[in-house]
Amino acid sequence: IRIHILHHASHEEIYGVQMIQELKNHGYDVSPGTMYPILHSLENEGFLKSRKENVKGKIRKYYKITSNGQKILQESLQKINELIREVVG
Repeated sequence: IRIHILHHASHEEIYGVQMIQELKNHGYDVSPGTMYPILHSLENEGFLKSRKENVKGKIRKYYKITSNGQKILQESLQKINELIREVVG
């Protein structure tokens, strides 16, 4: 899930409800009680940065990938590709 979040954050700003729906489209049932701690953790680790915006009277937190997040995403994608090559052969 973390890699999926970083992937989307590398293309555009994301927010929690949007990612919950995106993951649902891929067969994951992620609750807000799971999503928001993951987003906060990724931000605390320096992989995401956030900004707040007032949307229809509610504060929404948007996240974007950082250079450290981009680096860890690329490393993870390389490992995933290596695994696929080993399995597919």
